[in-house]
Amino acid sequence: MTLQSINKLKLTKRAVENIVPHPTKRISLWDTEISGFNLRIYPTGRKTYFLQYRNLFHSTHKIKIGVHGNITAEEAREKARQLSLKISLGEDPAAVNKEKKKQNTIGDLAREYLELHAKVNKRAKSIKEDSRIISSIILPRFGKYKLESITSHDLQKLHRDLSNTPYLANRARSLLSKMFSLAKEWGWRADNPVLGIEKYQEEKRDRWLNDEELQRLWAVLDKYNHHLTTYAFKLLLLTGARKGELLQSRWEQFDLEKGIWTKPSHLTKQKKKEHLPLSENALVVINELKKFKKEDTPYLFPSKVGNQPLQEIKTFWKRVIKEAGFEDVRIHDLRHTHASHLVSSGLSLSVVGKLLGHTQAATTQRYAHLADEPLRQATSLFGDKLKKLTSKESNSSQ
Repeated sequence: MTLQSINKLKLTKRAVENIVPHPTKRISLWDTEISGFNLRIYPTGRKTYFLQYRNLFHSTHKIKIGVHGNITAEEAREKARQLSLKISLGEDPAAVNKEKKKQNTIGDLAREYLELHAKVNKRAKSIKEDSRIISSIILPRFGKYKLESITSHDLQKLHRDLSNTPYLANRARSLLSKMFSLAKEWGWRADNPVLGIEKYQEEKRDRWLNDEELQRLWAVLDKYNHHLTTYAFKLLLLTGARKGELLQSRWEQFDLEKGIWTKPSHLTKQKKKEHLPLSENALVVINELKKFKKEDTPYLFPSKVGNQPLQEIKTFWKRVIKEAGFEDVRIHDLRHTHASHLVSSGLSLSVVGKLLGHTQAATTQRYAHLADEPLRQATSLFGDKLKKLTSKESNSSQ
């Protein structure tokens, strides 16, 4: 059937399959029975069914029904009839389809989370970690899912699949919970499907250096007094500071006469300004750092490239712990070592918590078992005295 002389016919299987496409033009044929039902024929031979209609506002719209071959003429006709009925009742199928296409995916939520929340409220290190979890775990699993389609069951299965890495599983759970919480605030979703998913029990790392290990570490560090990073490790140990706080610290934050380090709020984990008293030993190390001071940078630990603070210190740390004979000591364990020795020497958990910048007592509670040591030493005083007394009585009676 050629298309030169017709533009209307009943769109049946036989009629559609007998149509010969125009070699250069796209042609539309209109059904004689259902108003607006039409077939578009392309020069390539592709034939697509549409329904054209006017909505309540008298705007003309065209909605795609399907491609011939994927859908039969009878199926297309029936779908056109159903759509026409809905239109007659006041529904606008094109608007409904447009709204469906606009539904947000988990990928959309991830982008908005990073832009509107993470980059505004979190530190660079935390943003990097969130981005890593999103790109490696969340998006591969749910990236194209519509936000409304994700169920608590879906998220529970993800949590289960990460059970071999409980720490990572819990971080992913917390991140998803925050993302869905924001989606709820933004009106993107009515609930938070993460709620009710229990966190895995995490074994807190409890590694800190004892007296003998401290001697070995300090001896190795003293060998590298010509190396800037040496002083970073010494100050981390002497102050209990977090690595990021120290590496980004500036000379202007230190009052060496009063022995105070004022940490600005943007550097601290709790986003609060902190005033940390410095020991005499810490002040000695800081004064020694002056030999590395550069006029064109404000940082205690300047990078060799540009006006930036030192970034990478893990490589040198590996050399240090290897020479000290350690296999399982991280840079962050210097902070644990600082706190553990303070607590075991008799300082209260509340005082140690303030020195570490903890705002919640529960955070410092991990060191609670070490607070028993001074008590044990105190009770031993009387026990040792009683032992001597009883030994003397025993000796005198002989």
